[in-house]
Amino acid sequence: MEILTLTGLLKKSADEFPSRRALSSSGKFDLTHTRLQALIEQAASRLVAFGIKPGDVVALTFPNTVEFVIMFLAVIRARATAAPLNAAYTQDEFDFYLSDSESKILLTSEEGNPSAQAAASSLNIPHVTASLSQAESGINLSSSSPTDSKADSELKSVSLIVNEPSDVALFLHTSGTTSRPKGVPLTQLNLASSVQNIKSVYRLTESDSTVIVLPLFHVHGLLAGLLSSLVAGAAVALPAAGRFSASTFWSDMINYNATWYTAVPTIHQIILDRHLSKPEPAYPKLRFIRSCSASLAPAILSRLEEAFGAPVLEAYAMTEASHLMSSNPLPEDGPHKPGSVGKPVGQEMAILDENGVPQPAQVSGEVCIRGPNVTMGYKNNPEANKAAFSFGWFHTGDIGFMDSAGYLQLVGRIKELINRGGEKISPLEVDAVILAHPDIAQAVAFGVPDDKYGEEINCAIIPGEGSKIDEEEVLKHCKKNLASFKVPKKVFITDTVPKTATGKIQRRIVAEHFLAQISAAKVSKFGA
Repeated sequence: MEILTLTGLLKKSADEFPSRRALSSSGKFDLTHTRLQALIEQAASRLVAFGIKPGDVVALTFPNTVEFVIMFLAVIRARATAAPLNAAYTQDEFDFYLSDSESKILLTSEEGNPSAQAAASSLNIPHVTASLSQAESGINLSSSSPTDSKADSELKSVSLIVNEPSDVALFLHTSGTTSRPKGVPLTQLNLASSVQNIKSVYRLTESDSTVIVLPLFHVHGLLAGLLSSLVAGAAVALPAAGRFSASTFWSDMINYNATWYTAVPTIHQIILDRHLSKPEPAYPKLRFIRSCSASLAPAILSRLEEAFGAPVLEAYAMTEASHLMSSNPLPEDGPHKPGSVGKPVGQEMAILDENGVPQPAQVSGEVCIRGPNVTMGYKNNPEANKAAFSFGWFHTGDIGFMDSAGYLQLVGRIKELINRGGEKISPLEVDAVILAHPDIAQAVAFGVPDDKYGEEINCAIIPGEGSKIDEEEVLKHCKKNLASFKVPKKVFITDTVPKTATGKIQRRIVAEHFLAQISAAKVSKFGA
């Protein structure tokens, strides 16, 4: 019988691989699948004793710790909805996310989070801390609210609670690049479908192991790194500091016999830079390296493969699809194509024109999907739902085309395409050409207003370590490798570009940042 819930898949994994390592925290915990499952059940019982009911939303803000993983899965097991939040948010941001999700309690580590707690207090949301002192003991929940002090004495079993495929298990917000973030509810079925897709395309088994380098408040680290591994009976390790550290990454990978890892291009670049400046004595033999959440330039893919001797598989994903939509296959399943985000995985995908007509191979249109992993719709946002769901498909907002072999090539976000005098230019293409220069570590092209052409191309670059590259050299490289109308008019050389908390570069924010620099320089030169 097919299992249609995430909790059912996790229980099946614990039954099949009881004594295999499931979750480790560097130097602190090593939990088997059986022990992890027991801790989840016990923590879910405590949440029920705290008054959490099916459908309630529980906000969680933690570093990447064992406590977060247990409490996140305990919330879902209790038929409540987990809403993980970035611990770096300001009080105002917490206020918005707690309000918009209609959270019933705030869960944090024992150390707490002052900004989150202040926001919760202003909204009369109880604050509960979670701590695990040793693997043999249960997780301890405590609250400063007197009404919750008797919760432990009223411990109730969750054995009679049955998780349903339609239960909303996860509530996240989109990045909000052009407007306020939209709330995305994801069901048990959405999550179960997605982790099965991820497990299938990468052939994850109980023999695999990975180290989490991405924040678990985001679908990439949460679904691709953590949950797909646990469902496969595989092992996951969390860095000691609760976040990615380039200095300890490879030692963790070796210590935990890692067979793969997944990251955003920014982190791949950090790992590459460290390899060039401080190479390790030896690197583990990896089955594959995965890249997702932003475009990976073919030149960077090639450098990664050369440095670490493993195939680099680029994938395409978004929150509304419970992460994965397409991926390049493992070498045994077909070629992986630099510059492509691979083939659809576990769902239907079509390239549609503005009238909803499917486009043939090599013809660009909007990438649209449908399948059991796709959200049923944004929360309390009929306008967004009307725009996103039409012609029977979910519309991603991305422009792309399929090649003759069914591999997807992304051109860019609809709102990020640069329209220079009627010529539509893909910023991804410009990025890829610039990044082919050996002295350039990162690059992002973007459109800026122009009196003559409507829009003109600018770009920002981060030089490689020790590089003295200047604007003239960048433009010379572009003129040699791009049509003249695609060559940037101005190049900003910088040591950093604005990114989201998950390491994603947002072109609109980058454009605003550097345009503000130009404006400030003009004011400084000519006076206000």
